[in-house]
Amino acid sequence: MKRKYLVVALLSLALTSCKDEFLALSPISQASTATFYKTSSDLLNALNGAYGALQLNGQYGQFYVVSEIPSDDTRPVLSGSVTDQDEFDKFYMRTTNPYTLARWSDGYKGIYRCNAIIDRAGGVTMDETLKKRVIGEAKFLRALMYFNLVRVFGDVPLVLKEITDPQEGYEYGRSPVADVYAQIIKDLTDSEAVLDVSYTGANIGRATRGAAKSLLGKVYLTQKKYAEAAAKLKEVIDANTYDLLPTYAAVFQASGKNHKESIFDVQYKKGSIGEGSGFANAYAPENSGNAVIQFGGGGNNQPTADMVAAYEPGDLRKDVSLATSYVNANGVKVDYNFIRKYKDPPVVNGDSEDNWPVLRYADVLLMYAEALNETGKTADALPFLNRIRTRAGLAAKTAADAGTQAAMRLALEQERRVELAFEGHRWFDLVRTGRALDVMKAKAAAIGIKTNLTENNLIFAIPQSQIDINSSKIKQNPGY
Repeated sequence: MKRKYLVVALLSLALTSCKDEFLALSPISQASTATFYKTSSDLLNALNGAYGALQLNGQYGQFYVVSEIPSDDTRPVLSGSVTDQDEFDKFYMRTTNPYTLARWSDGYKGIYRCNAIIDRAGGVTMDETLKKRVIGEAKFLRALMYFNLVRVFGDVPLVLKEITDPQEGYEYGRSPVADVYAQIIKDLTDSEAVLDVSYTGANIGRATRGAAKSLLGKVYLTQKKYAEAAAKLKEVIDANTYDLLPTYAAVFQASGKNHKESIFDVQYKKGSIGEGSGFANAYAPENSGNAVIQFGGGGNNQPTADMVAAYEPGDLRKDVSLATSYVNANGVKVDYNFIRKYKDPPVVNGDSEDNWPVLRYADVLLMYAEALNETGKTADALPFLNRIRTRAGLAAKTAADAGTQAAMRLALEQERRVELAFEGHRWFDLVRTGRALDVMKAKAAAIGIKTNLTENNLIFAIPQSQIDINSSKIKQNPGY
């Protein structure tokens, strides 16, 4: 029985994260799925559940642990003997780290939901255009979830159908990275052909055609397919669907979210309904009371001194993104680095309106500039870099500053760091561009990195529990 339960956990055969429903699923799974997915409402409700999986801690709820803390941008808060996040910061990761386990299990939980929708949509009687769109949305979400898994773990099991028999889980080993990326590209190519350009009303926030194209461009960039990335990102730009907002501060105002710069966000809604975001409270300083945010803060994901110093004088983005002190209830200034980018007042602790920006137009412009530069079109890349700098109140770069491919690479690396700070990009940017080891080794002493960094550290440990479940198929990454 224990073995069966663990395989169910591995493949996340649950429609919700509720413990009682998860434990009850095994004996009723066939009956429940047989009576579900009958109407368009059933299918749309299931799709909403797939979107909901993005909020899970192992997906975007605590995305910063794998995307920012390993970089030079942020550091974790340490509390006594709790070093789970510190292992990412200083690279001494245990194979039993709970954050890698959550990343794996919550990723596959969402993938399971997407697979069930894709497999069962054909049997639902409904408008065919809407059905194609629903399948397209599910494929977009599956592609996004696999993209995050493959960037964290490397080879991962490629599960493309609904699993109803736990024993079937033993058949899946780790698929090569190239195969995973091929499926991601296929899913996104399928999606962009059927998704809507935009939505209104309650449908705002769903995956759009522009989201599929933007993510596909990022995938191509990650694979160093620069010509394909440039072509796809140019389609996003030429569509004129998106634009930069006039001010950087407006991008992060929860009252105006899902704006023209937003391409795809993880959606949150406050109001004590279980759909609010916890970023504002998680990132506010420890022991700050209500001085920074109502209900206090956890002190997580603290900007490093190196990150604070990364901003050029006069950069309008700095004060929007972070602070280096606050005034406590006694009127005393307290020196403390913390993120300010997510600051919607919560209804209760961890119940704010802030979305998590997965893709926004500034990212597309910078990715397009990178793709142009890597295809030898450095001069063409310069205006796109400068669009971002101009909004930030900075002087435009010239050919003297970034006129060579090498200089442009560094200029884009810097611009992405400060433009996209605390949005889950820095570590993956450094890995993608091949700069992670050079950058992190140069700062190893300041950070306190506890190992001699190698290529093995560019992906993280497979959760030991998954190896224990299926040791004949699931092997550990080198170095762990």
